[in-house]
Amino acid sequence: MTYSAYAPTDHNNQIQASPDLFKNPVNDNTLNSAPAKPATVSDTGLTPSLLTDLLLKHLYTQQVATLDSLARSLRLPGKIIQDLLGEAKQMMWVENRAASVQARFSLSGLGKTQAEKAFQQSGYAGAAPVPLATYQQIVKQQSHRHQEITRHRMNDKLAGEMFETEALEAMGMALNSTKPVLLYGLPGTGKSYLCRQLIKVLDTPVFQPLAIEINNQIIQLYDPQVHTLTDAAPAHDADPRYQQINRPLIVTGGELTLDMLDVSYDPTRRLYKAPIQMKANNGVLLLDDLGRQQISPATLFNRWIIPLEENKDYLSLNNGAHFEIPFELVMLFSTNLNPQELADDAFLRRLGYKIKMLPLSRPDYIRLWRRMCSELQLQCDNTSLDYLLNHYHDAHSVPFLPCYPRDLLGIVADAVRFRQLPGHVTPALLDDAWRHYFVTTL
Repeated sequence: MTYSAYAPTDHNNQIQASPDLFKNPVNDNTLNSAPAKPATVSDTGLTPSLLTDLLLKHLYTQQVATLDSLARSLRLPGKIIQDLLGEAKQMMWVENRAASVQARFSLSGLGKTQAEKAFQQSGYAGAAPVPLATYQQIVKQQSHRHQEITRHRMNDKLAGEMFETEALEAMGMALNSTKPVLLYGLPGTGKSYLCRQLIKVLDTPVFQPLAIEINNQIIQLYDPQVHTLTDAAPAHDADPRYQQINRPLIVTGGELTLDMLDVSYDPTRRLYKAPIQMKANNGVLLLDDLGRQQISPATLFNRWIIPLEENKDYLSLNNGAHFEIPFELVMLFSTNLNPQELADDAFLRRLGYKIKMLPLSRPDYIRLWRRMCSELQLQCDNTSLDYLLNHYHDAHSVPFLPCYPRDLLGIVADAVRFRQLPGHVTPALLDDAWRHYFVTTL
């Protein structure tokens, strides 16, 4: 998939870019505070049996563990670990091992049997989860809708980017709403690129638990492929079950299936994993190339009618348990197809914003061309640039799409390196680039 590069522009016709669980509200200048550290088993919101089973799994995996190692792996305070160990010792599941410096613990024969039973119920052996109700609350409190998106903020956060003015204005307004957004237009107008840049506007970090507990079942939420940890050190009084991440950006395209929108269950490992919309909570979810999926747009839209209208989704576990999660994210659709061919008027009406991405103006295209020449260390005089504009764009009525400067000049740069030529853009090199870039009629 191709993503376009953009250049800065002037201010004439483009936008130039140069709570209960928390101790502090969301703002742009300070990091949020994590939920407070639990002091007791009851404070975790989890049942003692779930925590004990999780403790036994960690001991089973580590074989011999210290209080500190268990606190780190379970993401719980040492006092709670001590209480759990005390209960496990009374059940004769855990025994002390000789140690010269600090206490060490291991499973007894009965403890190993109990741990194996716990693994049969669930293969999850990570950090202690947080209850569903707590997750619902924290996601709502960290919603991007608590941030005010203004033209000034868009200009500041998208400094150096070039987008068509009307489209960017509409996107800024959309970020202040609860409505999903459909971007459409010719391929190469920068639809996907704009969507990906919005995460710069929603740049306040959020706190996310590693896993969620639902009816004593655990869903793994954290995904290192889509969640990026911040560099901030955790506060000493923060709940260690949470980690601070940048607001997530998840992009899916033609590979999307309905199964990806439901909780997945691995019967071999006995693990639940969160669907993509749950992973994208408090961030951005982009469904790219709408209409290219194996499932029809109508089927997809029908699945998301309630989430898009009510900002909540309903999921189920493998055992039939149903539950509700917040749908607190920026939902973006992008397509090169005619929107009226993808959905009926009733559903298009539910998409609060339909934004058409247009080609650049001639002056902006020239500015972008100059910038890309500089980035690729190429020289292009006015004669060669006029040749491109007049001989190709004007003569063949080719619109000034923002993807062309990067793509065409990339081919020129490849030719320069391969042929060991000076870094000058010539009409002959432009002829080659145009011929190799566009599909010609046989």
